Amino acid sequence: MNPADVASWISDAQSAFTAATDLEQLKSARLAHAGDKSPIALASRALGTLSADQKASVGKIIGEAKAEIAKALAQQTAKLEQERDSRVLLEEIVDITLPVRRAHRGGLHPISIIKNEISDFFIEQGFSVEEGPELESGWLNFDALNIPADHPARTMQDTFFIEPIESGLVLRTHTSPVQIRTMLAQEPPIYVICPGRTFRADELDATHSPVFHQVEGLVVDKGITMAHLKGTLDNFARHMFGPDVTTRLRPSFFPFTEPSAEVDIFFNNRWIEWGGCGMVNPKVLATCGIDTDVYTGFAFGMGLERTLMVRHGITDMHDIVEGDLRFTRQFGVGL
Repeated sequence: MNPADVASWISDAQSAFTAATDLEQLKSARLAHAGDKSPIALASRALGTLSADQKASVGKIIGEAKAEIAKALAQQTAKLEQERDSRVLLEEIVDITLPVRRAHRGGLHPISIIKNEISDFFIEQGFSVEEGPELESGWLNFDALNIPADHPARTMQDTFFIEPIESGLVLRTHTSPVQIRTMLAQEPPIYVICPGRTFRADELDATHSPVFHQVEGLVVDKGITMAHLKGTLDNFARHMFGPDVTTRLRPSFFPFTEPSAEVDIFFNNRWIEWGGCGMVNPKVLATCGIDTDVYTGFAFGMGLERTLMVRHGITDMHDIVEGDLRFTRQFGVGL
């Protein structure tokens, strides 16, 4: 075997490895100069045809040549792998300023958010939160609240009656039945609010919905007066609409309160009707077994949709009920 040939194999391999600009090219060069069909591999297999003396001397030359080729291959492999890793770090850099999660988070509807806010406010004032069924008996929804059988609210135009009519069941038209349930189950003093969903036979338009939400408050204790009611409403209004809001009470009529009033707020330079209120009618207290010679009470009720619309300048009820995420996301997650 000619030593010059072995030297050229080493030189050719080193040149081919050095010329490779990426690992794929280096793989091709390795197969050509160090693979099974490369000159150095063929010469190594030919050692078996040599005599013992020749095999020792030629084997040494081929072994040293293989080592040189392997060294050159390892050096270029390390170089190209480092270049590849550096390139990947630049090309696939992670922008840590981007949000980790690309999907939108779930959250509460703005009606749920405002209901929770009101509940938390009154809990801080010492009230408890009571809830009741949406499918309610007509007696609790009407009769116990001093709403007679011939009252307009009991007609099919306002109330969803459940068939058969003889069942006496309705979808509650207000959360006042929860107040009756509370007075029947608890002894005074009573300080509760009753938030929940209610139903009336209204068409959906800019300001009305057949399904809406209310929060009602009830206080029954010794010595309760209209002054306590006004102070509670003032405090509530300031929490919902800001410290500069003004409230007023206008005479009105509700079968379950006497005297009764409409609550107005002066907000955004105009008077806005917010809800109804009054002193609990003694007939209602007596129906619930409460001694009217000892206890008096007040009650109030506001629509959550109306409160939300007034506070945030919403002009169309459709925005609240249609579930458009572009609308609800404005109010945050609320969790």
